[in-house]
Amino acid sequence: QERLVESGGGLVQPGESLRLACVTPETNWIDKTMAWYRQAPGKEREWVASIYSGGTTYYADSVKDRFTISRDSGRGAIYLQMNVLKFEDTALYYCKSETYEIWGQGTQVIVSS
Repeated sequence: QERLVESGGGLVQPGESLRLACVTPETNWIDKTMAWYRQAPGKEREWVASIYSGGTTYYADSVKDRFTISRDSGRGAIYLQMNVLKFEDTALYYCKSETYEIWGQGTQVIVSS
């Protein structure tokens, strides 16, 4: 059984939006530090955004002001709202429990015209 399951990826055009979701049956995980990472073709995995237990959020410079990470504890989920998507946002997006060092399997985002 997967402990972190991502969804919401897809094929979009530049300038469009997507919302990724990461759900876990381990409901106590969601209230701890969670993060989104991504890995573009031929590149190393990179950090995108984090949300801490108190709700503080941090973003990579490349996505700041375009992406928003959020949490819904009741649903056992975190989200990544991605707006004004660019070609360079194309990647496999992963969520991660930073506290427990557990990764999801990823969801693919492709930005193409």
